Amino acid sequence: MTPIHVSRRKFLSAASKFGAALAVLPLLRPFAAFAATERNTAAFSAKSMSDVIKAYGGADAKESTEITITAPEIAENGAVVPVTVESKIAGTRTISVLVEKNPAALSARFEIPEGTDAYAATRVKVGETSNLIAVVQTADGTFYAQKPVKVTLGGCGG
Repeated sequence: MTPIHVSRRKFLSAASKFGAALAVLPLLRPFAAFAATERNTAAFSAKSMSDVIKAYGGADAKESTEITITAPEIAENGAVVPVTVESKIAGTRTISVLVEKNPAALSARFEIPEGTDAYAATRVKVGETSNLIAVVQTADGTFYAQKPVKVTLGGCGG
């Protein structure tokens, strides 16, 4: 067996490239996890709450007072309306945010890991004065709450 002669410069160059590759590997995991989840196009193109629930395999939803929606009563800019949803229902698996009069009702959907607080916050587009609907799915069924949001033109209250 013949000895391999590697210069110090080549060795350091190869070692630094290998180290950089190892440093980048953990950063690629979130992209792989994101790619593994598929978008439910039927749900995101649905026109009503019942169509969204059916697209995710749920049954009829029952109204619940254990779901809290926090959003402004009057939104000056319908393009970025802040919304938070909190569910006190045990075993909450998902929280979906719908805007009743948008062309596609479903605006956001959050998977809630077991053992965590059922809380989600986002910003949604509200095309016109409409109800915001929060849909919560649990092992025991599907529940919802709604809140009206008035969208003004230029903040004039119209």
